[in-house]
Amino acid sequence: MDIQQKLTGFAMMGATWIMWLLVALSVGGVAVALERAIYLIRTSENVRKLKQQILGLLRTGDVEEARKQLSRSPSHVASIIAAGLEDPGDGTEAAEERMNGATQLAKLRMEKRLAFLGTLGSNAPFIGLLGTVIGIIRAFHSLNDAAGKVTQGLMAEVGEALVATAIGILVALPAIAFFNFFQRIIKARLARAQAFGNEVLALLKAEKRGAAV
Repeated sequence: MDIQQKLTGFAMMGATWIMWLLVALSVGGVAVALERAIYLIRTSENVRKLKQQILGLLRTGDVEEARKQLSRSPSHVASIIAAGLEDPGDGTEAAEERMNGATQLAKLRMEKRLAFLGTLGSNAPFIGLLGTVIGIIRAFHSLNDAAGKVTQGLMAEVGEALVATAIGILVALPAIAFFNFFQRIIKARLARAQAFGNEVLALLKAEKRGAAV
């Protein structure tokens, strides 16, 4: 049996299993999207209010209280700033390095499992297209068996082929939408954390210059 016959035999199994695979992947995508949404909601924070509180404490020199408030916050922004204030005596360069490291860890935590959504959104249409190809092959075999006549079985095979493509697209669109939405949220949070961190570093530098005078 040559490779063409093997592929033909595989195609004659039908595209139903591909559609069930797409349904299973869709369920997995919804589960990941819900889990990430809940996680991002739980780690959200009013950054503007937090910034006002922490910067106010730092201006008065109460670094210890600033660290306590940051430790009570569930947000990644707070954990990044807390890393910079871990030991102010080390200098602003060390504080900046610690915040950069905390930023990378926060990004990894927020992007956890998002690769699945991106991969699903990119490849679900191709899986559906595979089902379409299989459906078309079966349709040609049905047409051959019917001696070129259009039969109900032929129309069923063509319909199955088109449905496979449609399911692939329907699975991909929400996955891509959720992936882009979460990436936008993560990018915004990291940008706010960077801006907040720059203000903290500016205060630490100012205090260091004042202590040196």
